[in-house]
Amino acid sequence: MSASLIDQLRAIVGAAHVLTEGDLSAYEQDWRKRSRGKALAVARPASTQQVAEVVKACAAAGTAIVPQGGNTGLAVGSIPDESGTQVLLSLQRMNAIRGIDAANLTMTVDAGCVLQTLQETAEKAGFLFPLSLAAEGSCTIGGNLATNAGGTQVLRYGNARELCLGLEVVTPQGAIWEGTSGLRKDNTGYDLRDLMIGSEGTLGIITAATLKLYPLPAARLTAWAAVPSLDDAVALLGLAHKHLGSELTGFEVMGKFALGLVDKHMPQLRVPFIDDAAAPYCVLLENSDSESEEHARGRFEALLETAFEAGCVGDAVVAENLTQAHQLWHIRESIPLAQAEEGLNIKHDISIPVSRIPAFVAETDALLEREIPGVRLVNFGHLGDGNLHYNVQAPAGGDNGAFLRDHEERINTLVYDAVEKFDGSFSAEHGVGSLKIDKLEKHKSPVALDMMRAIKRGLDPQNILNPGRVIRMEKIDA
Repeated sequence: MSASLIDQLRAIVGAAHVLTEGDLSAYEQDWRKRSRGKALAVARPASTQQVAEVVKACAAAGTAIVPQGGNTGLAVGSIPDESGTQVLLSLQRMNAIRGIDAANLTMTVDAGCVLQTLQETAEKAGFLFPLSLAAEGSCTIGGNLATNAGGTQVLRYGNARELCLGLEVVTPQGAIWEGTSGLRKDNTGYDLRDLMIGSEGTLGIITAATLKLYPLPAARLTAWAAVPSLDDAVALLGLAHKHLGSELTGFEVMGKFALGLVDKHMPQLRVPFIDDAAAPYCVLLENSDSESEEHARGRFEALLETAFEAGCVGDAVVAENLTQAHQLWHIRESIPLAQAEEGLNIKHDISIPVSRIPAFVAETDALLEREIPGVRLVNFGHLGDGNLHYNVQAPAGGDNGAFLRDHEERINTLVYDAVEKFDGSFSAEHGVGSLKIDKLEKHKSPVALDMMRAIKRGLDPQNILNPGRVIRMEKIDA
């Protein structure tokens, strides 16, 4: 049957675009290089119709399909399992910009378009597409939507879901749902678009999307502030909301150890205030102004003056130009790379109500330090929307591999139990994939799990789309 299916796939997408031999690590290994699967074949369709035909062939053969965009995910949700029986469906060849509707402020694109290409295309047309994250040079919009990606501008523009007006989707049966009209108002039944976004390819395969565009800001300013505590960072966020309103587009917090890793492994980046003992945290703020740079700078300076007087900022610098602003953002975006240089680590992508973040960090830091003396905490993230990357590094000089083997499950349990105690979520923007499927079953309510399984069973009764990801189905199929 597998040989017959592979022949069918070759007839659909072309023999050159069905890969079964050679180095397939780009498709079979996750971005963090912690998991490796084995595909029956990698199919690379060039059109929505080809995707539909591939799905029909796999459905007829009872063969599971794993959709994949840029393969930059962090929850092991877009690589095949180890069975060698799944078809990896790569959407990277489907990368066309279908069109820009300037009056409607929308852009319609294929799912395989790289995020940075969308940003640059929008900017050339005089618009802003605000989704922005560290992997934007290689991640694709289909993957961004499938995981409901967040990034650094969620505070102003929302997650990927809020930036999408319509989708084109291939169903598990190989039908094509065309929903890319770009309407802002369409109250005609269930919102299938929102159902597909964040479903990680388990309910349908996103092949195209209509996205929101915004006018380019007249000015964009960036500031870097040293703060005495996380409580002061939250206070600064409140002042920023008051002074800047909707023009506050980014508010990132970074712990001193996280920045110390950047300073250690990338000293050329010159981290501001790294030697300031009175500043255990730094904040990166972005203000996008619709009037002028002079207006933006005046509002920024008024904000910082108030913050200095309130004692929630110890020192600050405002970027004088775009080059300096990019340098500051580059420091923030380099934290994960610097952490990787330091060695294997345990990552947590969590969200907590902003008001409770300082208490969560204080309590959980102390808990982990009691459990594992010398453990190092790499705490940074999108404070403006309550999303922290609360990562755990082995004690200095220790065996990183042994640290993961001996402590990862225990640390995850401690952190996620604390997240639940503080009314948070164990996955803020990275998704569930296969990495956190057990955590979903522990921390999601039974009612919610039953509803999710009912949706999965109703749309994908064969369970052929990304099985074993997000929701485990054998519990009701056994």
